[in-house]
Amino acid sequence: MTKRPVLVVLFDDVQSLDVTGPVEVFAGAGHFGGGGYPIQTASLDGDPVRTQSGLRLLPDTTLDAVNRPHTLLVPGGGGTRGPDPRLIDWLREHAPRAERLVSVCTGALLLAEAGLLDGHRATTHWAACDHLARCYPEVEVEPDPVFVRDGRISTSAGVTAGIDLALALVEEDLGREAALTVARHLVVFLRRPGNQAQFSAQLAAQTAQRPPLRDLQHWITEHPDGDLSVDALAARARMSPRHFARTFQAETGTTPGRYVDRVRLEHARRLLEETAYGVQEVAGAAGYGTPEAMRRAFGKAMDTTPAEYRRRFHSPVPRAPQTTR
Repeated sequence: MTKRPVLVVLFDDVQSLDVTGPVEVFAGAGHFGGGGYPIQTASLDGDPVRTQSGLRLLPDTTLDAVNRPHTLLVPGGGGTRGPDPRLIDWLREHAPRAERLVSVCTGALLLAEAGLLDGHRATTHWAACDHLARCYPEVEVEPDPVFVRDGRISTSAGVTAGIDLALALVEEDLGREAALTVARHLVVFLRRPGNQAQFSAQLAAQTAQRPPLRDLQHWITEHPDGDLSVDALAARARMSPRHFARTFQAETGTTPGRYVDRVRLEHARRLLEETAYGVQEVAGAAGYGTPEAMRRAFGKAMDTTPAEYRRRFHSPVPRAPQTTR
């Protein structure tokens, strides 16, 4: 059995789920998936650390005493703000030696501070993406995905996204069946691909302050197959198209077109996951008009096709398209 040692870095004010989520996945792969992931935890001085929720974690050893791991995992948490300079120095020196470098949540900030993400694509918790992009301009920040893989470096979004990333790594190492076995034992779904958005379209955009626009956002989500052109939406909001477009973007943080694109993609994904409807029917119900238009949208946003998305994430529970006219 191939051994892939995993080292988890611990520090005060760490997010406990960033540690325990991936650890349970790797441990489960050893127990149920036939993989070998010896797990070790370490802090700078080997002293116990207090998580941001108050739990006390006892490391196995000090960082300076560990051997080179296959996978070096850096969790996030409040401790990533103003970290101990010794931790950054250790990461800068030792992280390049690991075969696989992984961060969960705001652990990406520690990697960025050590210069390890320069020239790489990366993500982090949605609330920290702007900070990561602003403070570390050499990092190509992708705020939407659940996780990002860029060569030997993998970064995930907030908290439970670390479980998704760990399952993807197990799938890469041991195959899909092993990852599915682990997911079943943890009672989680092996469903979220890395390029799945951290939020739904409604959460990704701000809710408008003005009642007409707020009501319109809700109407759009209920009518993805309707006429959602700027002119039609402006008429529904009783505004001129130009004033509507400016006001919508000012209040929601996105353009009407991008919001509609997200709503339609989300609706199509849900239908592909939860119904047995054909691609033609899904394209119509989601407002794309033709399967080709839907394929282009999936290719642009998720780098996959509707058929491949359904193959990977379809649930056997039937459900009719939810459209109201």
